[in-house]
Amino acid sequence: MRKILFAASMMSLILAMSGCGSGSSSPPPVVVTQVVTSILSNPSFDGDIKFDSPNLFTVTQGNIPSVFAGIDPVTLSEYRAFLVFPLTGAGGVPGSAFIDSASLDIFIDSVSILPAASSIPIRIELVSFPQPLLVSDFNSIALAFTAIPIFRTDVLSHVRVDITSLMIEAQNRGLVNFQIRILEDFGIVSPGRIEINDTTVNRAPLLTVTYH
Repeated sequence: MRKILFAASMMSLILAMSGCGSGSSSPPPVVVTQVVTSILSNPSFDGDIKFDSPNLFTVTQGNIPSVFAGIDPVTLSEYRAFLVFPLTGAGGVPGSAFIDSASLDIFIDSVSILPAASSIPIRIELVSFPQPLLVSDFNSIALAFTAIPIFRTDVLSHVRVDITSLMIEAQNRGLVNFQIRILEDFGIVSPGRIEINDTTVNRAPLLTVTYH
């Protein structure tokens, strides 16, 4: 009986000492500081590529008022827009940063769509392309993508798109520029084209990234 009581007393003492020790030796809480940065696209490198059947490509790039994406419902010309956001330098995103969220803000100047359709399915792809734009960039491999609808009612409005997955992929690959291609989504879709403002103050494409 004494052995049992002695063992119980020793266990209580050990637990008490352990509790006191853990309180005095706990590390200070880790404070994670989030940083929010907003990056305008580079109008010198923004542009679009137009494709007309059977094999005619037209590249437009450099300080243009707007870029086009989608399929013109009248001429059936297909446009793919390209936007470039620099990630290095002051106000950029450090290569060691962990991405919490990212969004793209674009201003829709116009929407061309068939009367029976209410929206255009738009695909936003992460790509990596040299400068200047080349015809081959029209169909280059996408590294990641997301898709959204653009509605008639989005004309003359800002559209904000969650592109966190694309930004994480760009960070994982160590890309020095966040480059995206915007086009009408694949599949059986009604043709439609959007016009994205590229140079007007407070309307130019804006990438906002939250990281720590």
